[in-house]
Amino acid sequence: MNWEGWKGVMAVAAFLIFVPLIGLIVLNLPFGFLRRFAFAYALTLAACQAALAIFLPLPLWNRVLMPFFGLETLPLSVDRLSIVLLLSVAITVLAALPVGYFAARGANRRFEFVCLAVLAVSGMNAPAMVHDLFSLYVFIEVTTVSCFVLIALARDKDGLEGGFKYLVLSAVASTAMLTAIALLLMTSGSTSFMAVRAMLEGNSSIMAKLSIAVFVVGLFIKGGVVPFHGWLPDAYTAAPAGVTVLMAGIATKTTGVYILIRLFVSVFGKVPHIQSVLLFAGALTIVVGAVAAFGQKDFKRMLAYSSISQMGYIVLSLGAGSALGIAGAVFHLFNHAVFKSQLFVNAAAVEEQTGTRDMDTMGGLSARMPVTGATSVVAFLSTAGVPPLAGFWSKLIIVIAVWNSGNRAYAVISVLACLLTCAYFLSMQRRVFFGALVQQFSQIQEARLPFLLPEMALTLITIGVGVFFPRVLDTFILPVRAF
Repeated sequence: MNWEGWKGVMAVAAFLIFVPLIGLIVLNLPFGFLRRFAFAYALTLAACQAALAIFLPLPLWNRVLMPFFGLETLPLSVDRLSIVLLLSVAITVLAALPVGYFAARGANRRFEFVCLAVLAVSGMNAPAMVHDLFSLYVFIEVTTVSCFVLIALARDKDGLEGGFKYLVLSAVASTAMLTAIALLLMTSGSTSFMAVRAMLEGNSSIMAKLSIAVFVVGLFIKGGVVPFHGWLPDAYTAAPAGVTVLMAGIATKTTGVYILIRLFVSVFGKVPHIQSVLLFAGALTIVVGAVAAFGQKDFKRMLAYSSISQMGYIVLSLGAGSALGIAGAVFHLFNHAVFKSQLFVNAAAVEEQTGTRDMDTMGGLSARMPVTGATSVVAFLSTAGVPPLAGFWSKLIIVIAVWNSGNRAYAVISVLACLLTCAYFLSMQRRVFFGALVQQFSQIQEARLPFLLPEMALTLITIGVGVFFPRVLDTFILPVRAF
């Protein structure tokens, strides 16, 4: 048998797409006892993915294992950038699953959450490995549809409204992306990354530039980049606890900024006008998100605007147009997956114990929830870029990359925005965890174990990546520049 003909279909990478889908089908067979294994299956799936991303050498990812008939046309391969996304997905899912599962009410709701999360995992894994624009689009839509249903999972008014806004704007983004793919297909004759890149290298026509611009707009909408961010605060606020962890941690990044990084590195290359747009949009997103976070009383809504601001750093770093800028964008994508997941787990724990998200009614919760309060401090310091935590190093790389690219005003803006981030998180800590304990919450207890375990694990990752940054830089981040 000619094994080379099956390359990419039989590789280890392929199983991270198809095993979740096959497991999903099996779990939904008409045998009631299978539902009992759904949560354990999803956790095992995410844990195995994390282990593979950390320990499996890169050449083995693309090694042929066995035939997988009928799928030989799907081009799959894994590189250094893919590994970062796959690890980020696994870590976020490991945090979101226990929170979402144990916060959900009723066995049916829990099972639905797990099934949709598994479907989203398959949709998020695929963009790390496909090298075809249309295949990329299909799996982006798999993730989008999963997230839409997850947002509305509670079937309440806020969830349905948040899901509807997400669905409508995602439809606009999907139309833009499909239009761009059609234009690129007309000019290149193929939707493969290699064919489109070859066409763009020798083509400076208006059609080619328009295609790139339209695709970027679609990704801006999917990623919640300013000025296309209107859906994101409502969706994050309305979604159930575990869903918000999943979306804020990685889902929105996968369908937005990760695809942006992948395409500019593997397909579009350096496009000066688009890079200028990325720099401006990144800086605008950083500032607007940080300023908007100041005026929020709702814990989750404040974190949603903070998430918007942090995505701006990734876009800004990509706009620097250098290898260092790419490394900074990828590193901050990973760090954001960790510290933002942690903060939304903290918010979920606080909401479960207090029954509210209104920060103005809280105060002194650290006295009753010391682990949640302490881990929240670590996460906010990392978000604000305080050394030696992980967030400091990724922001430092971004600032250096932008400064070296000659865009020093944008570099200064990114540094000053860190002060804004510090300010609104200090306000949050003061209103929620510091100060005197509010009487009505004097009897609450620390969060349950399904919340505490993700909090502590994510805190250890944030501290560990920061403390061992030189090692992480050499083995995990800098190789991304050469993929």
